[in-house]
Amino acid sequence: MIKAEDIMTRTVVTISGSATVAEAATVMKDKKLRALIVDRRSEDDPYGMISETDIIYKVAAYGYDPKKIRVYEIMTKPCIVVNPELGVEYVARLFANSHIRRAPVIKDSLLGIISITDILHKSDFIEKPKRLFIEDQIEAAREEAREVCADKGGTAPECAAAWDVVEELQAEASDRRVEGKKQDNASSSLEVYCQDNPSASECRIYED
Repeated sequence: MIKAEDIMTRTVVTISGSATVAEAATVMKDKKLRALIVDRRSEDDPYGMISETDIIYKVAAYGYDPKKIRVYEIMTKPCIVVNPELGVEYVARLFANSHIRRAPVIKDSLLGIISITDILHKSDFIEKPKRLFIEDQIEAAREEAREVCADKGGTAPECAAAWDVVEELQAEASDRRVEGKKQDNASSSLEVYCQDNPSASECRIYED
């Protein structure tokens, strides 16, 4: 299984939260990047992120002067992060459900950044698609819900919606288990019936 650490971009460009948006935009332009990781103020401080979307939607769209707006005023913090050992399929699902395009890869320290472009061009999901088991989907949804609630707050609509996804998956898993038991019972009943009635049409096996 390809993991986040296998396809992430290891060279990460960071910027201070006190830098101006104009400075951030210049770095993005010079480095041909769409987002920058915002440096932590201390070891206990979470990472933030500023993207081109933040700059356009929160500064340019309102006519604000980017030389007077600081990065910390428009950045996303804390941002959703990815464990380097997380499978690409789970990263893709996390991105889809969180409506994000990239995330820092962190385990104890900042290791890299992974984006939808990395998933598209560097993973093998086209050649070897991997469907998530329902149990894995539930666990991934739980982790995502925790991240969303930590970011948006426990009473936010996004938090409630994320946990609704978990409940829907759990209900689906329960339905699958019930259906599986029905099929098992049906098979067992048919076997018993065929033992008692081997000439019945339901029990005949036709060979070419």
